[in-house]
Parts: sequence; C-alpha cells; structure tokens
Amino acid sequence: MTDTNPELSIRNTEPRDFAGIGDLCRRVYPETAPWSPEQLASHLRVFPAGQLVVVQGPEEHVVGMTASVIVRWDHYDMFDTWDDLTANGMLTNHDAENGHTLYGVEAIVDPALQGHGLGHKIVSAQKELTQRFGLWRMRGGARLRDYHHHARQMSAPDYVIAVVHGKIMDHTLTFHLHEGFHVLAVIPHYLCDDSETLGYAALVEWLNPATLQPHHYASRPTRFLHSDVVRQFHTG
Repeated sequence: MTDTNPELSIRNTEPRDFAGIGDLCRRVYPETAPWSPEQLASHLRVFPAGQLVVVQGPEEHVVGMTASVIVRWDHYDMFDTWDDLTANGMLTNHDAENGHTLYGVEAIVDPALQGHGLGHKIVSAQKELTQRFGLWRMRGGARLRDYHHHARQMSAPDYVIAVVHGKIMDHTLTFHLHEGFHVLAVIPHYLCDDSETLGYAALVEWLNPATLQPHHYASRPTRFLHSDVVRQFHTG
C-alpha cells in the first residue's frame, strides 16, 4: 500500500519502526507516555495487518501511524474505556474469527504535517482493511480535543451535538465526521488522563457499504446525527 507522493508511503508496521513511533508519539502527545516496544510487538503478534505507518523519504522517517484490532462488539459496552477496548493497549482481545468490528485504537500524524491529507490517507487505509476482512463496520473513540474550551458552557453531549451540526469545530471529531463517520455515544472517562478532552470521547462508526444491512443502523441513536443523515437512513 503506497502513497502517490514519492516522499510518503503507507505500509505495515515493522519492528524497525518502533523507535520512530515512540518519537512520533512524543511529538504529538508530549505529556503522555508513548507506545512501548512491548505493546507494539504485541500488536504485530496478534494482528500485523492492522498496524500501519506513514514514512517519509528514503530514510523512512515515521510521520504517522495507526493501530487497530478486530473485536466482537457484543463483548463490550458503548461506554467502555480505551483500556477496556484495547486490552490495556496490548490488543490481545483481537478476535478475527468471531469479530465483525474493526476498532481504531490510534491514529496520529506528525504535527508538522497535519493539514496535508495524511489523516485522510490513514483512515482510507483503515476502511480498506475493514472491507478486505469483510467486516460490518469500523468504530473508534474520537477524542473531543477542543472540549476543554467549552466545558464551562455546555455538557459533553451538547458539545458533540453542536459539532455534528457545524456550530463548533472540534479538530478530531469534525475530521471524523468529514470522513463519513457518525456518532453513536459520548463516552466519559474514555482517557482519564487527557486534559484536553477532560476524559471525553465520541464513539464513532463507519459502516462498510459492502456488508451493510438495515439492522446495522436500525438502532443507531438519532440524537447525534445530522438531520440529512437521519433522512438518508430512513429512505435507505
């Protein structure tokens, strides 16, 4: 899987990328411990196809990465934390035999390259993975990155509704909405030590059009859907 830009390519993660991923994490989240070599090695053991890096130039400098896992969603709750959904970051809950959901564990881009379409390329690669494995959907926790600016004025669910309707821009959630994801729930305490989000994330979902069935969206809450999307689902 290679990008058309000769300076950038997307490929599966390899052990030689671990140090670069750690450096990337420190650039993106300087206050948070980066992925450890033990966690990254576990990812490659359980689901190598789901781990991707964006590398730049002939030296393959890591400028983006994503991690994902296939889960059996009925083993989880809408309000489970990141630790619950990722087996504390080890991804040992991977269940390709019984799972129908690709869970997006992480997707980050070097701050120096944000706004250049790398996030779109990463999400497109994850959608391709969802389709290749014949999964029903992709889900993930979209950090409410800008909620701390509005927390005194509104609750997290009201903030998400405002973002869905375009009244407020949230750097992470707005990106996911533009990529065709829809909000299922607002999760408190998703990442307890995240000062920007105050712990909140939106559970977002993208449905695989190749496997889409009415029951996949029949119970989807309309509270967090734009009215145009509600009409789309009701008209098929």
